[in-house]
Amino acid sequence: MSKVLINRNDFIYGFKKGTPILLGYIPVAFTFGLMAVNGGLPPLMAVFISLSNLTSAGQFAGTNLIIEGAGYLEIALTTFVINIRYMLMSLSLSQKIDPKITLWQRLIFGFGITDETFSMASMEKGKLSYSYMLGLITGPIFGWSFGTALGAFTCSALPQSLSNAMGIALFAMFIAIIVPPSKKSRPILMIVLISVTINLALKHIPIFSFISSGFRVIISTILGAGIGAALWPAKEENGIVKED
Repeated sequence: MSKVLINRNDFIYGFKKGTPILLGYIPVAFTFGLMAVNGGLPPLMAVFISLSNLTSAGQFAGTNLIIEGAGYLEIALTTFVINIRYMLMSLSLSQKIDPKITLWQRLIFGFGITDETFSMASMEKGKLSYSYMLGLITGPIFGWSFGTALGAFTCSALPQSLSNAMGIALFAMFIAIIVPPSKKSRPILMIVLISVTINLALKHIPIFSFISSGFRVIISTILGAGIGAALWPAKEENGIVKED
């Protein structure tokens, strides 16, 4: 097994590129810490979840299902469907990384592939080194875990009534995620509305009452994305993907 060498300059450069992501993750992770502890999880468990995951929406959904007492299969399928985009991101990014990077090194920095780190790495020119990728993901991982710890231990120190009230921050975060892209793209807006409609139908129509909340998310996500892909397919012109 070859010795792993870290290029200091590449690592520092990657870390600087990841610093804005680090700062952006702290308030979102703070909200996650609040939600997890407010739902009954111990603060250290909330921090452990963030240390072992870096999935944002998938982590929120999975933890919500844990709090609701969902089964392992339901939790696994829900997080898989929500996080499947990371597989596509990793496949795309594999074309840009240095061919000399070993499998183990790829697995290490693959843990830190998120929407933001993928976008940052994709904009770099030339091949990406292991040191750069390691530096790029270090800040975001720290920011996500640190923000979770702040939220978790803050919530545990607050009066119960106040910590319950702060749970509305979770809904505000999801609104902030959905609204901007929906305003820019009609297909995205329609897919969101379709998915929400399907989810509400599964929840309130008596014949579907046996479907749990986790499987409602899975079904509405898959159907919404499938209908959207069929009605508003993306076209590629000169290497640029455009909406139909």
